[in-house]
Amino acid sequence: MSFFGRVLASVGVGAAKLDTVLEKSAYAQGEGVRGAVRLQGGNLEQRIDGIEVSVMTTYTREINDKPIQQTAVVARYRVADALTVQPQERRELPFSFILPAGVPISIGSGQVWIKTVADIRSAVDPTDEDSIHVIPGAGRKAVLEAVERIGFRLRKAETVYAPRLGGAVAFVQEFEWIPSSGRYRGLLDELELTFVGSPIGEVRLLLQIDRRSSGLAGFFAEATDTDESFVRVTLTQRDLDGGVSHIADVLQGIIDQYAH
Repeated sequence: MSFFGRVLASVGVGAAKLDTVLEKSAYAQGEGVRGAVRLQGGNLEQRIDGIEVSVMTTYTREINDKPIQQTAVVARYRVADALTVQPQERRELPFSFILPAGVPISIGSGQVWIKTVADIRSAVDPTDEDSIHVIPGAGRKAVLEAVERIGFRLRKAETVYAPRLGGAVAFVQEFEWIPSSGRYRGLLDELELTFVGSPIGEVRLLLQIDRRSSGLAGFFAEATDTDESFVRVTLTQRDLDGGVSHIADVLQGIIDQYAH
């Protein structure tokens, strides 16, 4: 290969290319993801130091009172170590990993994609990005259904910067609900639910219970944020095994303590 050809390859012209193919496009939190990286050699032999796939998402962070959208790596996995790809050579490199439980659900602003990068020295690294649809894992799905069952309607979901709550990641996904029917209509303005880092067999939540204010006392309560209560909740495996109805009873019992 001529010097000019090597220069072109260093900026991506005639260099190796890759394409990641996933088994499907929708996954539950905690589910196994399987796929393959299809590598196509370019116009010259190239040394690749490694290939990685990363689970990516975005979250909102307040900087100087302005919401800024930032990108985060949720998890990173090695597909291949160092290898040499010959001109026009084709390879298929399979991979599998467990989708992290904390990856945002595809509701509201939650965007998740798989990014593949091949590390080539002194050259533009070839990349590929594939969006995926994330559905809640069984435990979190049951919690969301339970909140609906006790009379709340989801108003908004967003992924926000919260390093103290996110555990291994810098963000959490918040679900904002309003009472649309049942006992909390007229008592609460809203209920915010955040899933926080949980060990296997548990689902941990942070509830923000916002009581409806009325009269002068209510005005001062709202002005000083004393109309809001923050409650940490741990649902055990026994709670989860009890199903949506049992979880609804547990949440209702907790909310009742702070609704008046």
